[in-house]
Amino acid sequence: MPDGKIETDYLVIGGGATAMAFVDTLLDETDHRIVMVDRHDHPGGHWNDAYPFVRLHQPSAYYGVGSRELGCGVKYLSGPNAGGYELASKAEILDYYDQVMRQRFLASGRVTWLPMSEYRRGPHGDHHVASLVGESRVEVVVTKKLVDATQVRTEVAATHGPRYSVMSQVQLIPVNGLPEMRRRHPCYTVVGAGKTGMDACLWLLANGVEPERIRWIRARDPWVMDRAYLQPFAENFELTMQGGIDSFRAIVEATSPAHLFQLLESYSILMRFDPDVEPRAFRAAVLSRGELEQLRRIKDVVRLGYVTTIETNRVVLDDGFVEADPDTLYIDCSAAALHQPPPDAVVFEPDVITLLPTRRVQPVFSAALTAFIESRFDDDDEKNAMCRVVPYPEVPLDWLVTWQPTLANAAEWAQRPDVRRWISRSRLNASAAAERGLDPADPRRRQLRDLFRESAAKAAAKIPHLLAGLDGAEPARLHRTS
Repeated sequence: MPDGKIETDYLVIGGGATAMAFVDTLLDETDHRIVMVDRHDHPGGHWNDAYPFVRLHQPSAYYGVGSRELGCGVKYLSGPNAGGYELASKAEILDYYDQVMRQRFLASGRVTWLPMSEYRRGPHGDHHVASLVGESRVEVVVTKKLVDATQVRTEVAATHGPRYSVMSQVQLIPVNGLPEMRRRHPCYTVVGAGKTGMDACLWLLANGVEPERIRWIRARDPWVMDRAYLQPFAENFELTMQGGIDSFRAIVEATSPAHLFQLLESYSILMRFDPDVEPRAFRAAVLSRGELEQLRRIKDVVRLGYVTTIETNRVVLDDGFVEADPDTLYIDCSAAALHQPPPDAVVFEPDVITLLPTRRVQPVFSAALTAFIESRFDDDDEKNAMCRVVPYPEVPLDWLVTWQPTLANAAEWAQRPDVRRWISRSRLNASAAAERGLDPADPRRRQLRDLFRESAAKAAAKIPHLLAGLDGAEPARLHRTS
């Protein structure tokens, strides 16, 4: 790290996925200088800490940064994801971001990368970066804006311990420790119903653990999304568009939130683990139908609330306890993942840009678009009108709640030809990914796009009525418990 003082146009706090997408677009659209600061020694943010066998939820075709492809555009030929396009692994993602940093960012001569460092705000608003391992300290003079890419604060098991007490004799590991196992246990208990818990169960099954020896503690069963509707390239265009159209059709047809989820399930937009258990969570986890069938093989599911204590021969939960073999291996998957932005959060302030989602469950696209809007518009009010913050989903009704700002933003983007053009060309745009390779003259393209837009407009008009009609028994943040 250089000592003394450096000057830059933008100081970006964070080196994770959204920071990388933002900087990549800013390099394309401006000639500004950028300093990036991160506590890790490599770019990639939480991917540095994630469990070794983690993969993307979504196809690689529209993840990463806009200027460089991730993956080779190949399909899985076998296994639970057969027929779907590749999902990059942790190793592939970290290598990808390392190449982007070295071959694009640093090679541009306009990016300064300060890893293993911490940002500190001085008492007079001055900016400082200090080494985490040495005495180096530098003052950064920012001529334009500070860019905060840390607000979401992604938690993973390796960096955040369990939220419950554990007796000393209990064998508990974070999910990161699964590949290091070297002996058989009579029982494996996965704690956590999120995507990490799902991945842990799938890993155990794939590595020969019989489903009868797996116990899964799920405080709240989740709704999950079907990956079939997220596939890229022209062969999937019709199915992908139909998924969006059916989602909007469900909103328009619904007479209540409960009815909405009945329709979404009947249209195969959302899936659940057990047809007899009503899901009480939605965090936008994505599974293939094959993965879902594998997870349904696990029958020992504990639904007694959250774990409070793991003792030698039993697990104590909010609503009771279950007996346990003393030689059980517990796998902790209870980290909170994404943190919700404050209700009054905005993306653009006079001296600060906060990278937050502006389209539902598409953070890297949102960050890249934020950079483009920053490069093209001056007025913060106008920019924020295009970048209403989309909350991260937590509970079922958030499936609906997140559509409201998403559709409002889309309406703003559509009114500005340069924004509309950028979006249509962005490789991070999930909606455009399914058009790759499609003949522009294909009549399906215009027909389905027109139907999609018409359906979206009708859904946008219906959402406020659905939300306004909720009574006290069904609050706007349905089933929220934390």
